[in-house]
Amino acid sequence: MNSVRPMITEKSMTLAQKGWYTFAVTKFARKEMIAKEISRLYAVQVRQIRTIKKVGKVHRVGKKNALVQKTDWKKAIVKLAKGQRISVFEVTGEETKA
Repeated sequence: MNSVRPMITEKSMTLAQKGWYTFAVTKFARKEMIAKEISRLYAVQVRQIRTIKKVGKVHRVGKKNALVQKTDWKKAIVKLAKGQRISVFEVTGEETKA
């Protein structure tokens, strides 16, 4: 499985501070596969996984306003072993004011 990508949103960042990390995974991924892939990619130990199936939204596109449906996907929320972190979810604090 090669499509485990982190989801960086406001909600996922607040969950990351509590130790839960959010990833978008393939629709057919099982919890064992997700845990193995995250352990391999980030060198961490996965303790618990919660998954959520997400239905793709319907959009109108083009000149004729045709209906197009986005593909379904799955979200995985992962709890790591105590004391472990994933650096992608760390806030650096280097914000610029516009």
